[in-house]
Amino acid sequence: MKLVNTPIKDLFIIEPTILGDSRGYFFESFNQKKFDDYGLKYNFVQDNESKSSFGVLRGLHYQLGPHSQAKLVRVIKGSVYDVAVDLRIGSPTYSQWFGVELNEENKKQFLIPKGFAHGFVVLSEEAVFQYKCDEFYHPECESGIIFNDPTINIDWKLEEKDIHLSKKDSELPLFTKSEHNFIF
Repeated sequence: MKLVNTPIKDLFIIEPTILGDSRGYFFESFNQKKFDDYGLKYNFVQDNESKSSFGVLRGLHYQLGPHSQAKLVRVIKGSVYDVAVDLRIGSPTYSQWFGVELNEENKKQFLIPKGFAHGFVVLSEEAVFQYKCDEFYHPECESGIIFNDPTINIDWKLEEKDIHLSKKDSELPLFTKSEHNFIF
């Protein structure tokens, strides 16, 4: 497992060691000891999985403290463009975003710490997306930011006409109107 830094502190890409031969492949998708060796102290308590079709955008979501969540995300089938936005007040990268393509071929994972909004859009015909969370889901703490916020200005790699949102995600507030209580 290789830990790759991004331009945003504490936000990492994880590249697994993939062992493959004519039979297929094998890799560790998570190893607590290796996380500990990297100084990544997470206690994942919930796994989630979603299946979505081309153009579905889920996000930008987060849970407010005290129930904020760190997430370790990956794609099992298909391809997504995955994005995290730094919402940590006082961070030198506050309001900045970083994105990475996750797909069934590269098997990369994205480690998103507490204090970030998270979203992804499906680039393939279909995608199966999995994520580990270090806090349980608390609907009373959920919050978010509209995907096309002009302040953040994320390039989602698709034209807006090709993006499909849930009703709930289409009603998320602008960044300047969103509640976030994370401190760097």
